[in-house]
Amino acid sequence: MNRKNRLQKGIASLDEQIKRHEEKMKLAEELGSKELVGYYQKEIEALEERRKNRQEALDR
Repeated sequence: MNRKNRLQKGIASLDEQIKRHEEKMKLAEELGSKELVGYYQKEIEALEERRKNRQEALDR
């Protein structure tokens, strides 16, 4: 039960981080900063991968 709760909180936290990074990426696109956009894309991909791994662990 404890592991399940920890995984669920981790997934929720990652969802919030992904959302925050997407907002920052949109702002960087508006400002025309290609380097920042690339950075946020990589970060979002990494966060989504971590979320996927945690979801798989939760489903076991």
